[in-house]
Amino acid sequence: MNLQAIVAVSGKPGLWKALVQNKTGFILESLDAQKTKMVANLSTAKMAALDEITVFGEDDDIKLTDIFERIKSSANVPDAKADGNTLRKFFREVAPDHDEERVYSSDIKKIITWYNLLKDMPLFNEEAKQPAVEDTVVEETAVAEVAAPSEAPAKAKPAKAAKAEVADTDKAPKAKKAPAKK
Repeated sequence: MNLQAIVAVSGKPGLWKALVQNKTGFILESLDAQKTKMVANLSTAKMAALDEITVFGEDDDIKLTDIFERIKSSANVPDAKADGNTLRKFFREVAPDHDEERVYSSDIKKIITWYNLLKDMPLFNEEAKQPAVEDTVVEETAVAEVAAPSEAPAKAKPAKAAKAEVADTDKAPKAKKAPAKK
């Protein structure tokens, strides 16, 4: 599942797709039917990318993407408006090692609501894009070649810098000599 560029914005219902970034924040588009757009200012809005969200676990935190995968394979998903006991029972099935004291029923409702928004989208069924191993090796080699230039250009640069320093001192006004003390 590819949830990159899908964010939740605090204070705004639903999920948003980050379209582009500008100087002050991001231009977001809602994932609902209205496709409303808004500018989220980074200094005032708190955004969380879905592929980075975790849920409190008893031992380790559980990634939201893992929970979505388990919900996808589940036979029946309850409605997000169901009572808290039904939601908690379902969440025990899909995330058995979650911390029940720190994961509230409102969190479970939000996760199920997000799942219902995303389940029919094509990006929910496609694989997350990860860089290929061959590409990273080529990039590292290119970076190493740029970092270690040949000896000839390195010797030429200091000579030019020295000439520039001499030229600057010739243009500087000459200091007046202080009168001799008697």
